[in-house]
Amino acid sequence: MLRRFRYTLIVLSVLALAACGEGVVKRVSEPASSLQQLTVNADGSWKVALRLQNFSSMPMRFDDIALKLSVGDAEAGTLTAKPGVSIGGASADVIELQLQPAAQARLIVADALASNHTLAYTLEGSVAATPEEKKQRTFQINNRSTLNHAPGLPGVLR
Repeated sequence: MLRRFRYTLIVLSVLALAACGEGVVKRVSEPASSLQQLTVNADGSWKVALRLQNFSSMPMRFDDIALKLSVGDAEAGTLTAKPGVSIGGASADVIELQLQPAAQARLIVADALASNHTLAYTLEGSVAATPEEKKQRTFQINNRSTLNHAPGLPGVLR
């Protein structure tokens, strides 16, 4: 009888502890940004497809973007936007921005396209995002990566 009582007590204790769990842990992680595509328009301006990656376990609304773009060793300009786009947890989305690049950056991109070689770029600045049911936070971005000529698409780097 005492054994049965202990067994029942242990089972009830385990069930009570299991019921205390809160389920899915909501974690906020720093987002990332990168260039998905850079297209040179006929007038020399650029159409930039900016990829926003949410590494958090919950949705985040991306409210404000201010990223200085450099190509090679030259500053191209600043990508600014207030997209107001919500991105689900562990997901990504792409927004398109227009940029009137600096002359030196324009030459570097033209050279990369003409000679079909890799283009190094840097994004540096901040992204303000609001995690679900929390306060807005500003995250610092410092990303270095490369783009390559997209075969069959003139004026496009991916």
